[in-house]
Amino acid sequence: MPPLADLHASGEDGAAPTAAAAAGVDTSRLTHLVGYAASRASIQLKKPFKRLLGPLQLKAVEFSVLVLVASNRGLNQKQLGAALDLSAPNLAVILDRLAERGLVERVRSTIDRRAQQLQLTPAGRALTERAEGIAATMENEALRVLSPAERALLIELLLKVARARPARR
Repeated sequence: MPPLADLHASGEDGAAPTAAAAAGVDTSRLTHLVGYAASRASIQLKKPFKRLLGPLQLKAVEFSVLVLVASNRGLNQKQLGAALDLSAPNLAVILDRLAERGLVERVRSTIDRRAQQLQLTPAGRALTERAEGIAATMENEALRVLSPAERALLIELLLKVARARPARR
């Protein structure tokens, strides 16, 4: 019996062959790499995001920002940057863009007047709710090949890798 990677590449398991396999390209020297597999899966997951949330003029990082601001009262820019692993300058540009659209605002903390907290505007709340409603099902087509248990395990494992810290040398 051929290795699992060969079955998936050729489509013999009932799944559609990958684009590379359909083009007659041997990807077997890459399929053992988690990064390669994650990148290929990411491509499939980004397609419905662009199709369904693109009309809302939201990029993936902007969607993440809106959801985190909505779910974390009193969140500041430093906390948000750490949560999304974004540099302060890059996050400032994203927040400026969302503020210009009237979705997010920076407000002075009532506890520490030097600190600014992030909050959604009414328009930001409405857009976030709409986007989250779409996001709840947008991955279903790409993940139809997984059982609910496999999907939960995939998320758990990916988050475990994301939380890992590189070993110090």
